Amino acid sequence: MTALEFAVQDAAGALGARRVGADRVELCAALGGTGGLTPSIGTIEAVVATGIPVHVLIRCRAGGFVYAEADELAVMNADARAAISAGAAGLVIGALTPGHQVDADGLCRVLDGVAVEDIELTFHRGIDQIRDREAALDTLIAAGVTRVLTSGGAATCAAGLDELAAMVGHAAGRIQIMAGGGITVGDIAALHRAGVDAIHLSARRVIADDGGPGGGSTGHEQLDEQLAAAVAAQLAATDLSGHPRA
Repeated sequence: MTALEFAVQDAAGALGARRVGADRVELCAALGGTGGLTPSIGTIEAVVATGIPVHVLIRCRAGGFVYAEADELAVMNADARAAISAGAAGLVIGALTPGHQVDADGLCRVLDGVAVEDIELTFHRGIDQIRDREAALDTLIAAGVTRVLTSGGAATCAAGLDELAAMVGHAAGRIQIMAGGGITVGDIAALHRAGVDAIHLSARRVIADDGGPGGGSTGHEQLDEQLAAAVAAQLAATDLSGHPRA
């Protein structure tokens, strides 16, 4: 069966994901504006308390994934250890070299002191900036990473279907390929045929909420539970249909 993961930013989103039957959530902050940053410890604890497995994004700033400054890696290491102490079942991490390859040393520094044998590790969409993704998969397999989150290097998963299928073939069950990036309900059958192990999306909507001159925006994001339920239903129907995977 294809796993289903939603990116959420609060306990309400996690509860909604749990109600529609998601397997886990990725927890982050500032998703729409930055692509996601590490959430607060209070938020992690509140979402863990909902009972759904929580994978926490470890990302200290917006922008690219080359962390040349040692203090950035140190901050992410502290966040990773704190997230696990708060009950996270997994971490979502990523670091690239200046040449846009997997920064294995940087990942080791982020995970220093973390009992990685007890959790799941997801390498995030930093992999979509890597040209040779098959070589990247080999590096991540050797590093013990559980899965990668990818659109196949394209703007959306629908545009990256061929590459996603190629990554699934190269992975050969050694690492999970989780599709994420611009997924719609209509994309699910094709992603299933491509053989991906999991589907990831935010299914979010913006709630109008003017913060005034110091609030930074005119609204905040929440999981759209109706859309999330439609995704879950379509995925379940596709899995049960027995369509062969490519």
